[in-house]
Amino acid sequence: MGRPLFYEIVEKPATSCIIGICSAIWFYIQKRNIGYSHVGLSYENAIEGHHWRIITSAFSHISAIHLVFNMSALWSLGVVEQLGHIGLGVAYYLHHTLVLAVLSGALVLGMYHLLIQRFKIEYFRRVTAVGYSCVVFGWMTILAVKQPSSKLDLFGFLSLPISFAPFESLIFTSIIVPQASFLGHLSGIVVGYAIAWGLIHGMNNYWAISMLGWIVVVFVVSLKRSGAYDFKFLEIESVTDPSLPSVRFLGSGRTLQMSSLPVEGVEIV
Repeated sequence: MGRPLFYEIVEKPATSCIIGICSAIWFYIQKRNIGYSHVGLSYENAIEGHHWRIITSAFSHISAIHLVFNMSALWSLGVVEQLGHIGLGVAYYLHHTLVLAVLSGALVLGMYHLLIQRFKIEYFRRVTAVGYSCVVFGWMTILAVKQPSSKLDLFGFLSLPISFAPFESLIFTSIIVPQASFLGHLSGIVVGYAIAWGLIHGMNNYWAISMLGWIVVVFVVSLKRSGAYDFKFLEIESVTDPSLPSVRFLGSGRTLQMSSLPVEGVEIV
C-alpha cells in the first residue's frame, strides 16, 4: 500500500501548488466557457503585443484529458523537489520552472518566426499553443540528465525510464494526439538540456525574484497595451520616442520608460 497522499503533498509542495493552480485555471476556463484563442499563444498574437499569453498559455488547459495527462506527468516529476542532495530541491525546482515557462514560450515563437519568415510556411502564423507540456518536457529532460535511473509514472500504472522519456513522449504524443504541439514539446526539451548541461545557470533567489518582477511588469503592461484588460490605475503613453512605451501609475506621478524590441489550428502543449 502506498503512502498517504498528505505526505506526498508535503514532500512536493511546489508541484502540489502548481497542480492546484493549473486545475483552478482549468475549472475557471470551463465555468466561463473561455476558448483556447483567448488564452493561447500564437505568432500572430505575439507580434500584436499579446506577450502576456506566454504565461497564460502555459498554465491553461482546455480539455480534462489534457490537464490530467500533464498533471500526472508533473506529479511524477515532482521528485526533483526531494533531490536536494544532488543539487536539485524545492528552490531549484521553483527557479527553473520560471525559466522553463518563459524561455520555452519564447523559443516556440522564435521557431515560428524562422518557419514563417525564412521558409514561408504561413501555417505557423496562426497556430495557437496552450498547455503546460513544454515545462513538463523540460523537467523530463533535466531529470534524465541529472538522475537517469529515475522512472516517469503516468496515471499510476504506466512507468517509463526517465532517460528515454523526453523523446519517447515526444514521438508518442505526436502520433497519438495529432494536435499535440511538436515544436512546443521540442522547445521544452531544448531548454531542459540547456539547464541540465549548465548553459543556463546562476539562478538564485535574487535572480528568480527579479525575473518574476519583470514578468509581472511585462504581463500587466502587455495586457493593458493589447486592450485585453483595462487597468484603471495604469496609463501607457509614449515619451520622446513613440516606439518606446512608458508606464504611468496614476496618483503617483511617476513614469517608467521601457525598451521594446520588435519581434518579427490549435496545438496543445
